[in-house]
Amino acid sequence: MTNRLISVVCGSALILAICASFLLSANSAYSLSSPPTSDPAKRIHTLVHRAAELVVIKGKEAFSEFRQRGSEWFSGDTYIFAYAPDGTVVVNPAFPAREGHAYHGEKDKKGKAFHDEIIRTAQTKGSGWVDYWLPKPGQTEPSQKWSYVKAVKAEGVAVVGAGFFPE
Repeated sequence: MTNRLISVVCGSALILAICASFLLSANSAYSLSSPPTSDPAKRIHTLVHRAAELVVIKGKEAFSEFRQRGSEWFSGDTYIFAYAPDGTVVVNPAFPAREGHAYHGEKDKKGKAFHDEIIRTAQTKGSGWVDYWLPKPGQTEPSQKWSYVKAVKAEGVAVVGAGFFPE
């Protein structure tokens, strides 16, 4: 009887472990790793806070500065982006065709509705990191990207962010 009880307990523990593993892997699209602490991450954090301050002071007039290629705001794979309160992309110098459109529900290659997550993070936490998969500017294959986003209170602008590709 004791051996049977041990077998049942071990079997139950194994089933629980398998279920937990499945649930964690199913959620991996939503949390691929912990927020970054690297030097590029620190630079992005500082850049976004400075951009948010500029948007609060200048409003949408700051966007022309954000669109200048080779500037501190748009260099290489790094660029400032912003969303309106309704989720419309109002500035994205790397992908300007996306401006003027809302992308609620658009999912990355891992199934994350990343635009919604960016907006939700800014609205609920004030600021924070969001990871998702997106092609680098000029490429078509998605790569993991970490973006730091910050809520702002400026006319027509609710979220400012920037990101980096850790690879």
